[in-house]
Amino acid sequence: MPRLRWLMIILCFAATTINYIDRATIAIAAPFMARELHIDPALLGVILGGFFWTYAFMQLPFGMMVDRFGVRATYAFAVTWWSVCTALTALVRGPLSIFGLRLALGIGEAGSYPANAKVASLWFPKSERGLAAGIFDSGSRAGSAVSMPLVALLIAWLGWRMAFVAAGALGLVWVAIWFALYHDPDRHTGVSAEALARLRAAQPVRQRAAPGSWRRLLRHRTVWGMMLGFFCANFVFYFFATWFPSYLVSAHGFSLRDLGLIGMIPGVIAIPAAWLGGWTSDRLYSRGWSLTAARKTCLVGGLLLSSVIALTAFVSATWLCILLLSVSFGGIAFTGANIWSLLADIAPSPDLVATLGGMQNSAANIAGIVIASFTGLMVSLTHGSFLIPLCATGIFGLLGALSYLFIVGPIAPLPMDENRESRRRSPLAPRTQKPC
Repeated sequence: MPRLRWLMIILCFAATTINYIDRATIAIAAPFMARELHIDPALLGVILGGFFWTYAFMQLPFGMMVDRFGVRATYAFAVTWWSVCTALTALVRGPLSIFGLRLALGIGEAGSYPANAKVASLWFPKSERGLAAGIFDSGSRAGSAVSMPLVALLIAWLGWRMAFVAAGALGLVWVAIWFALYHDPDRHTGVSAEALARLRAAQPVRQRAAPGSWRRLLRHRTVWGMMLGFFCANFVFYFFATWFPSYLVSAHGFSLRDLGLIGMIPGVIAIPAAWLGGWTSDRLYSRGWSLTAARKTCLVGGLLLSSVIALTAFVSATWLCILLLSVSFGGIAFTGANIWSLLADIAPSPDLVATLGGMQNSAANIAGIVIASFTGLMVSLTHGSFLIPLCATGIFGLLGALSYLFIVGPIAPLPMDENRESRRRSPLAPRTQKPC
């Protein structure tokens, strides 16, 4: 059973990695696409941001689909959809066709994180969910890091169009493996009745959700704080996912080879940072800290580190720029593991984990629309300067830390029969009695 549940979360890690390879391919190919198709920076920003319109909008519907129809079928459908859209990008002939496929890509990729959160809630007790979330969330950093050398190599070898075909093929391979290996624990032949009983005993007993219960989640301050905090975290993250390669090319003179070698460093560092963030909160909790203190310490600390991205606007040395970007990306990864473990921690019903994840991710990914378009506009207006976008990104890192510290309440299952959360003890107070 322990080995089996880690296999399931590794499958989620692999899907998330492919998700971000597919998503990041256009960011790496953007300078070459823009040159061939005559796209200026402002229009490129709109194109890069188009993905996030449908990605944000479809989060809640996909989360509800995961809770309603099950993670196995829904996840496979999502990956198949986005893989086909990625491959079709090879056929684009101008800005309009690129924008249309970016909108379609966002629809499919919206299913990934709600499904990941559901798998973690089904297979893991809360004492291990931080690390589980850190592993699947690190797929976003792994995808960003791997895409740098992989896509750069493919572009140099086959051209930017075939890079999209290769990226799309990865997802279809994953779908076949997923169908062969994944089942929920209560339907998996490798899970004995005794192992299933131990897992359920280690998970809190919660009421089933009534139809429309997701609307009642919006009555809680904690849910709004989670959405705002994640929006700020994504504001930092999506600079890396959209404009980071173009920034290195235009501000630091990176070649395609430099992008593939030096440009991947922040993403590589962020992978273990995500695991460390989840492990740290789980470890603090197991050593007697309250779940609130364990999760919030890592959430706030990681976002504070991410804000150093603003300092890169004032340095000229490439090595120092990469160092600061690595600290910032690592801080976001450290935070991300705890953002995704919160869903199972506060969901009032197991039927609402993926739905809550969709709500949170929907609000958070509006940041992708803002940062992509805002950066493109500022770069165009300032004739190539990234000063304003980098400073704004750092400020949002600080705002996110404040949101998790002061708006998000105690980390515990939310009541569904109250309009407001009851007042409880200080959110950072240590636990006086360790639960069984």
